[in-house]
Amino acid sequence: MREAGSVVNTLDESPEFSATALDALRQPLESGVLTLHRAAGTATYPARFQLVMAANPCPCGRNLGKGTDCTCTPMQRRRYLARLSGPLLDRIDMQLFVPQLSAREMASRGPVESSALVAVRVREARVQQRERLKRWGIGTNAEVPGSILRNELRLLSAATAGLSKAAESLRLSARGYDRVLRIAWSIADLNSHACPTAEDVDVALQLRQHGKGDVG
Repeated sequence: MREAGSVVNTLDESPEFSATALDALRQPLESGVLTLHRAAGTATYPARFQLVMAANPCPCGRNLGKGTDCTCTPMQRRRYLARLSGPLLDRIDMQLFVPQLSAREMASRGPVESSALVAVRVREARVQQRERLKRWGIGTNAEVPGSILRNELRLLSAATAGLSKAAESLRLSARGYDRVLRIAWSIADLNSHACPTAEDVDVALQLRQHGKGDVG
């Protein structure tokens, strides 16, 4: 679910694009605006959007498990994933590795939640965050600046203890720290929590760090 007027962009096979083109996404992802500098002057345009990036583990796409079917050289794999720079990945809220399904898993028909039920839960979460953020004129958790996250919306130390420890061991940047908190607030809204619990924060951290180096 998304707000009316917002845009969702999907970038498949993202490492196939040049590193220069990919790094050009850093500014709009960070600020929600796109600024163009030309000899005749500077122009700024609104550019707030949701970005979904996908990447194979290597150019041939078969570097899974033991990687015995992969035909890529180690250098090819490094060059492929190196196009997704650290500063760009730092601006991606969630980084997930999607494992290959076995034939048995693809054939199984386990219980699934319908899209209609998910949509109801998302709408309720949107209402909860709008009510919380309306005093600042903000509509979504993604727009909350770090100054508010660390002051008016500051969480109890018991809720952020795991995040604080991870910030040291994983060397999270200030940007990454704030993005984990925003995800935690969204998880709390989906769980109908008044504010994120320690478990909500831990899940948000796992969503950011799981399969580090891969993009989903």
